[in-house]
Amino acid sequence: MGTGQVLLLGGVAGATILLGLPAARLKNPSTGLKAFLTATATGVLVFLFWDVMSGGVEPVEAALTDHDYGTFAGYAALLLGGFGVGFMGLIGYERWMHGMRRRSLLGPGAASAHEFPEKAAAAAQHRGMSAGRFLAVLIATGIGLHNFAEGLAIGQSASSGEIQLAVALMVGFGLHNATEGFGIVAPLAGDRERPSWRFLLLLGLIGGGPTFLGTVLGQAWVNEAVSIAFLALAAGSILYVVLQLLMVCRTFGRSTLVAWGVTLGLVLGFGTDFLLVGLGV
Repeated sequence: MGTGQVLLLGGVAGATILLGLPAARLKNPSTGLKAFLTATATGVLVFLFWDVMSGGVEPVEAALTDHDYGTFAGYAALLLGGFGVGFMGLIGYERWMHGMRRRSLLGPGAASAHEFPEKAAAAAQHRGMSAGRFLAVLIATGIGLHNFAEGLAIGQSASSGEIQLAVALMVGFGLHNATEGFGIVAPLAGDRERPSWRFLLLLGLIGGGPTFLGTVLGQAWVNEAVSIAFLALAAGSILYVVLQLLMVCRTFGRSTLVAWGVTLGLVLGFGTDFLLVGLGV
């Protein structure tokens, strides 16, 4: 696969985040639609977690089978370290963001400008935006962190000749990123003024752009150890997002709809994988 095609995979996976952002300009987006899309993304990511971890564990097990204990120890450390950075790093960011909320006296639930005391509103306005918009930027930044890891996995997989995995990652991450837009713009629901298309595009670049940047970096070289680290980093990020989405799914109160969405996500994940195997990609 050529460099241009690899970068296209990362670009498409990152650009789908733009699909959910226009919801900020709607007065009453359908709860059922958001619940179904979120659940579908959860199912896809459960498949991707298994797929990515399998790709990372395989060379570790191969080294152990070959009785190359030095290589095994190094690869195992990379696998554990990459997973820890991807998972615990985002947990650390989440705790930092919660601290920002407490310091801004932000109440629970979706943020809106009128929920902030004058002190918090003044602090946000000092940054040139409303309190809700400032929080949306923070959320987009957190999402961009794990999307960067996803791009690394796409680029490294494609450069390593794992085209099937790279395409599956692009499809899965693309489906998930399409739902991330709803999470980014949720704090904007209470703003008196609808966000401009320019601001929504900025949020999309912050949240989705790192997927492309990660793909650029990941496809720059091929190395088994680097591949393990990148896949583990992406797996940790995926698990973090899965846990977050599961909590979000519970808030919708649509258990049957959520169950069908998760099932569809798993079918899409495995179906895409089987299709690519059948086509010999």
